[in-house]
Amino acid sequence: MVSPIEDQIAEVFWIQKSSLSRLKNTTYKERIDKLKSIEKYMISHKQELFDALFEDFKKPSSEVILAELLGVKREIDHVCKHLKSWMKPQRVDTPLLLLGTQGYVQMEAKGMCLIIAPWNYPFNLAICPLLLAIAAGNAVILKPSELSPATSSFIKKMITALFDRSEVAVFEGDASVSTYLLEQKFDHIFFTGSPLIGKLVMKAAAEHLTSVTLELGGKSPAIIGPQADIEASAQKIAWGKFLNNGQTCIAPDYVYVHEKHYFSFLEALEKSVNSFYNPEKKGVQKSKDYARIVNSRHFSRIISLLEDAKMHGANVLFGGETDEQDCFISPTVLTNCHHDMKIMQEEIFGPILPILVYKDEQQIIDQMAKEEKPLALYIFSENEEFTQHILKNTSSGGVVVNDCLIHYGHGELPFGGVNNSGIGKTGGKFGFMEFSNQKSVLIQHSRMMKMLYPPYHLKVRWMLDFILKWL
Repeated sequence: MVSPIEDQIAEVFWIQKSSLSRLKNTTYKERIDKLKSIEKYMISHKQELFDALFEDFKKPSSEVILAELLGVKREIDHVCKHLKSWMKPQRVDTPLLLLGTQGYVQMEAKGMCLIIAPWNYPFNLAICPLLLAIAAGNAVILKPSELSPATSSFIKKMITALFDRSEVAVFEGDASVSTYLLEQKFDHIFFTGSPLIGKLVMKAAAEHLTSVTLELGGKSPAIIGPQADIEASAQKIAWGKFLNNGQTCIAPDYVYVHEKHYFSFLEALEKSVNSFYNPEKKGVQKSKDYARIVNSRHFSRIISLLEDAKMHGANVLFGGETDEQDCFISPTVLTNCHHDMKIMQEEIFGPILPILVYKDEQQIIDQMAKEEKPLALYIFSENEEFTQHILKNTSSGGVVVNDCLIHYGHGELPFGGVNNSGIGKTGGKFGFMEFSNQKSVLIQHSRMMKMLYPPYHLKVRWMLDFILKWL
């Protein structure tokens, strides 16, 4: 029996399919106007968004501006500045063998696009790919996460107010809605979430040979080098890890600390956490700047990782306070950790930070070679030789030296993972290209190729031998 939402999806799919020709031929000015309308709406309704994200997991309003609104606004500004040039046909050089021709690359909308967004940054990670899909001239069906229902409702209200469903439509609901959407024949799917679900998305896409962008995750390490600024490193890692209660795909998942800095780093880390979330010594739970775990299921999952680590010898240096009713877990740092613990094998996605000690960077390189390639790698070092050695001998989606997270906000850099941590890139022109077919066009202005047509007389053979030798 077909459900009402399946009927609605089928209807919208048909309507959007009928609109593809019109959308792909829109001008850069028309597309920019659409992006600007999103910016205007989100700014004028920001209090509603603050309330929605607080309802979903008590996200502080300042964090909403920093990690949700600013990311979207930056993307809009960057796309609007460059879209005209991105849309222009890109001329290419003509090889000697094809003298008399003219070639160029034309960016063409892929067509029907599906965006499945996550819950951890439910506004930013839904709207940023939407901006890029619109900029490329596509029709879009957007599926926000059911785990952040208030924000999902806000997104649907915004999109309904700004767009006809022939261009952009939002479908809310649980995993069954995503499953049904994935059965449809889209031209491109953009998914942000876990590697486990990413595999299911890729399998579904394979049924229609649909291209995918998979923004996944993994265990992103931070490395404190022998010549690092310890106080600054600790402060930046504390911010990068505990922002959004650790529910960030590029958060430092664990830290390698050189043995000579071990105790000083731990001291600086605790000092930084207290300065952020407990400056008045009233307890982190009373801080207005500390978010919560999204729901009780994820709370239980993180607690089970913590308990397993403790059972296998990890020590809680500080933190460890919990309140299940409030979905609260305080910033927690673990020492005496090893790679056999579950917490060192699964992405934590919560406010627990394991610390490991190393003597030589080759230990890190060898260990990373055994593991899945991470989405991000953070290197803290004032020594260029050390930094370059790590860079050249490890693989990750992105690298930041002497900071955390900030590469996501760089419009001229591609953002994404590698293998298990993601497929494809997003952000700025790279995201625009993900939603575009890079169509090659070659125009023939001469009849020179006629000289190489059959029958292959000696003259033709001589010319082919000459080409083979000298071109």
